[in-house]
Amino acid sequence: MAAASIAIGSPASADPSDPPPPLMPEFVPTASNWAPQFPYPYDQTRKNVTDADINAEREMCQWFNARYHDLRDQMDKFGFNLLQANNDWTVGTIQAQADNVATNVEQAVAFLTPRTTALTISQDFAGDMYFPIYQGEPFYRLWQELSNVGVGIRARNTAWVYGPSQQRVKRWASQIERSRVCDQ
Repeated sequence: MAAASIAIGSPASADPSDPPPPLMPEFVPTASNWAPQFPYPYDQTRKNVTDADINAEREMCQWFNARYHDLRDQMDKFGFNLLQANNDWTVGTIQAQADNVATNVEQAVAFLTPRTTALTISQDFAGDMYFPIYQGEPFYRLWQELSNVGVGIRARNTAWVYGPSQQRVKRWASQIERSRVCDQ
């Protein structure tokens, strides 16, 4: 029995009295050699991809690679701590944690907003909307759900209320990662 507990290690802990996570500095994209990918069927929509699409995705990829994982970890830790406090915002440093996480989420949303809204959205022959640039939709959906998370935290919602949006953030981020669109 002792060997099993040693192999597993100590469980992660949630503590409503954890210090607030650090505020992230403003993200400033830099020049890079990133170029969009055009795997099938995006090779068919290449003619609809604009320079604005390419610049937007280039900068969103830089942000994603530099900041997403830290932001995700902050959101997760805060959610666990809030649950440990039984969703009581007056326990420990929950409010200070919420303020910093919400500020970091809002800063990410502010960075992503002009870029996601610059993406071209087209219609196919059936009238369905699509993004001509590869992985444009996951970035757009990530931005939408991050916005929901920030609003949920600022509104002092329980972790169960804003949690689904946070899970969708992870889902869209996972699609971005698995596509390797930001590799280069």
